[in-house]
Amino acid sequence: MGSLAAQNGVAPERAFETSTIHAGQRPDPTNRSVAVGIFPSTAYVYESAQHVEDIASHKVKAYHYSRIANPTNTVFEDRMTELEGGIGAIATASGQAATLVALLAIAKAGDSFVVSTKLYGGSAHQFNVFLPRLGITARLVEGNDPAAFEAAIDETTKGIFVESITNPLLEVMDIPGLAEVAHRSGIPLIVDNTFGCGGYLIRPLDLGADIIVESATKWLGGHGVTLGGVVVSGGNFEWAGNPRFPELNEPFAGYHGLILTKQFGRHAFLAKMRMETQREMGATLSAHSSFQLLQGLETLPLRVDRHTSNSLALARWLEAHPKVLWVSHPSLESHPSYDLAKKTLKRGSGGMLAFALKPVGDKPSDIVAQEFIDATTLCHHCPNIGDVRTLVVHPSRTTHRQLTKEQLLINGCVPELIRVSVGLENIDDIIADFKQAIEKVI
Repeated sequence: MGSLAAQNGVAPERAFETSTIHAGQRPDPTNRSVAVGIFPSTAYVYESAQHVEDIASHKVKAYHYSRIANPTNTVFEDRMTELEGGIGAIATASGQAATLVALLAIAKAGDSFVVSTKLYGGSAHQFNVFLPRLGITARLVEGNDPAAFEAAIDETTKGIFVESITNPLLEVMDIPGLAEVAHRSGIPLIVDNTFGCGGYLIRPLDLGADIIVESATKWLGGHGVTLGGVVVSGGNFEWAGNPRFPELNEPFAGYHGLILTKQFGRHAFLAKMRMETQREMGATLSAHSSFQLLQGLETLPLRVDRHTSNSLALARWLEAHPKVLWVSHPSLESHPSYDLAKKTLKRGSGGMLAFALKPVGDKPSDIVAQEFIDATTLCHHCPNIGDVRTLVVHPSRTTHRQLTKEQLLINGCVPELIRVSVGLENIDDIIADFKQAIEKVI
């Protein structure tokens, strides 16, 4: 569905902080409720037999089954559309579902994607193992050089896929450069913007990207209680007449001659997801989950500002610690992405950092890392991120465990790396916990 503003790609000019509260919603016209209503209904009543025909032929827009669209989900989708600067969005049951819903809308057996090696472990597994079972392959590229990505594109390529800020080493990708090479070849740039916090830290669509996927489970919800994901379309990619995407330009199977690009124009990609991949996969976000995510969005800027300041303070404290081997945080001058981060991350680098401790005698750094995590008392040993609580984890044994040793090294997920999602606690308490844990193991 989507609001008229989202369908037309017209969003009011207002500050991000205001949009997190108001975008996509007005008080209910019937009961005047200020809060967004939760609509758990699975289906909606048709007005008449003619109404059915009008909906099926896309002459009118109406809710009819919640696997396809739901009023509560529409508010979340419209809010994310405005926050990320797109023309429309699809809410999904998780971030992993968002990625698959987007990719499978434009690719089939025999197709490929050019993919960064610097990905979250679950995304890497999708490209390395799951999608190849469906006949869709990944052409992996190391580093951040757009020329290397361009060299990997061939006639089967349906898009370039990267993370805006990589997990777990926090490298900032060259989105303008990657968008340029993608568009030269007539393919979209798809960016996982989970670490970009819903567009608050970075809006890849403003930098030339075409499609955003992200986990709403993390900072958008912000409290570790709700799974969710979202796909946002930028609306500027030229799908019509593009020979790489015949399914968007030829009669759409099951829809009696309908051609998506003719019927929906620049919303063709969104229509393909809603009418096929989301509909057939059934990875639909529940109305209750949408409501919880909307509650999280209302405080997103406040929380991310605190995450960001806490993370940088902890990173600087760790960098000065004599028992720390290295620290990875884009706002540290020692980070390889420091200059690019200053240019593209206008509100700081977010609430993540990675670091390693020095080995102790014959004890290697990866064992020291595990002992440090076990020694923390305030922090939680947990594979989630974006929670109000500080979370620490050893990615090579958890979030990236499905990768081989060689893949882990290419990914940057070295054995000694400790990933930290810095929470909202008082920074002095966070540092005190790190201090006592380091002293206990070294």
